[in-house]
Amino acid sequence: MELNISNMNLKDLNEISNYLVENFDDFWSYEVFKSELLCDNSTFYVARLNNKIVGFAGFKTIFDEAELMNIVVHKSARTKGIGTALLKHIILELKKQKIATLHLEVAKDNLPAIHLYEFLGFKKVGIRKGYYNGIDAILLDLSL
Repeated sequence: MELNISNMNLKDLNEISNYLVENFDDFWSYEVFKSELLCDNSTFYVARLNNKIVGFAGFKTIFDEAELMNIVVHKSARTKGIGTALLKHIILELKKQKIATLHLEVAKDNLPAIHLYEFLGFKKVGIRKGYYNGIDAILLDLSL
């Protein structure tokens, strides 16, 4: 498996726009994603397998902190380590930028994601009750 991770651009977003919601879960609309992609404080990466986008992830930085905005893997490519590779790439990039902490939130019923975050050293710091349409969000931090 030759996985390539690179900076995401509008061409990449347009490439996946026709199947964004269908194959990457209930995700942001194209316009919301486009505005985040163009935001100066946001950075997004795409993961390509055999020249096809199979995942993407992004974060937003504010001073010496960052928030993981999303990490999404195409439904057909899950459980292949793509999410782990994307998150490790982000962590390395944030360390290069001297970012102190990476924050994120995850639905409490998203056990695969929670296991990944815990495996990479994230610690639970709080809960947002009912944040995801009635499902609690777990707040996690990683000290970099």
